Amino acid sequence: MARNDLSYPRREPLQAGEDVRVRNWARNATLAPSSSISAPRTEDELRSVLAASQGGVRVIGSRMSPGRMLSLAAQRDMLLDLSHLRGLVELGEDRATFRAATTLGEIYACLSGHGRMLPAAPGVIASQTLAGALATGTHGQGLGQSCIADAALTVRMVLADGSMREFDTEHPWFGAVKLGLGLLGVVTQVTLRTVPSPVYVCQKAVTSADTLESDLLTWNRENAMSKAWWFPDSDQVHVWTAQEADAVTGSNYLAGGSVLLEQQARSSVLNSTVEKTLEHMRGDTKILDENGKPFQTVNRFKDFSDVTGDVYQVFCRGIATPQINVEIGVPLARAGAVVAAIKQWHAETRPHMHYPVILRATGASDSWLSPSYSQETCFFGFVVYYAEDGSLAPEGVDFLRAVERVLADEGGRPHWGKYYDESLYDWSALYPRWAAFRGVRNALDPQHRFENAFTAALFA
Repeated sequence: MARNDLSYPRREPLQAGEDVRVRNWARNATLAPSSSISAPRTEDELRSVLAASQGGVRVIGSRMSPGRMLSLAAQRDMLLDLSHLRGLVELGEDRATFRAATTLGEIYACLSGHGRMLPAAPGVIASQTLAGALATGTHGQGLGQSCIADAALTVRMVLADGSMREFDTEHPWFGAVKLGLGLLGVVTQVTLRTVPSPVYVCQKAVTSADTLESDLLTWNRENAMSKAWWFPDSDQVHVWTAQEADAVTGSNYLAGGSVLLEQQARSSVLNSTVEKTLEHMRGDTKILDENGKPFQTVNRFKDFSDVTGDVYQVFCRGIATPQINVEIGVPLARAGAVVAAIKQWHAETRPHMHYPVILRATGASDSWLSPSYSQETCFFGFVVYYAEDGSLAPEGVDFLRAVERVLADEGGRPHWGKYYDESLYDWSALYPRWAAFRGVRNALDPQHRFENAFTAALFA
């Protein structure tokens, strides 16, 4: 059943004295009354809380997902704030164990300090919690890796009855547990595989979109990592391609204190396109502050230069800005056809856009509900920023609705932690292990305490 608002709600201002935990981070949804929030300080306390309660349960995390994924369904339900369960538990030679509420930024800083990284490129926003990033399929770019959940070696969780379970890579349910949408239990601790952290040289360029269909494959096949931003209005693509640095470049980086190195030679070739994009954004958002975060995200394309650094310095540089973000993954083999379909649709409709299309590709995942499960995947991302008054430009909303239909028709799988119209997708057809996941869910949470109205409908 289609829903008229497609879950693109209005953003509300912060009220004086309000408990910020009652709303999601974008402030476009109320999650729970303050009285429904429980913040256990230890794992044992969490176990006691769950054992002594009977209603539904959702976990806050960083509150960056759409509110429908987090909101409580009934008055007696409980929202868990796990912010006390964070930090490093143990650091091994090739693995590291962190508590579930540790942010990705804290994990990356810890690993970088020891010359290590996850075998998964980071997403751009590092304020997500570890458990939240696993549960929603957070990913970066590069065909040699997939979502962050695939770096997990063990997952420890408290079940609905307060009992404790730990799953590892040998367990037949591990593919469900490590990316579970918060439906299987409360994750409290995760052990992650780590690998040596190379130094990368990231080259940046602007190309014509005329050959984007084939260029996407070339960039991803020939480089360790690649990321691109497509400006359809100007038929330009800003592309980053990263390779491991040679010995001399790597030594120079280390000798300089392992600080991100930016080349002195800068390119202004994209500046005029950026100005046109900013003009659209100013008209849509009515934001008066020229240095506001939405404008910063686009201004960073100006006067760009090549950089040298570790994977987190190069790619984890996002600016957290309240927005409606739609991201759909399609099989990489179909990416060229999808680009062609979007080009045709764009030429026919000339949609109003105030941010470029984001293009990232990953390798296949073995997490059952990962959008990249069993196939190399190209993710197409679309952003519309909120206006100063908390509204969304009607043309921007129309654009998101239309472009998602294009991607869904091409067999796309949406990113779980972002916005999507669930009525467009045949989930059991898209995910071969959908029924198996439901079986694991019924076994671990037979009363479905971890569901809410949205997830109940999703798995009905």
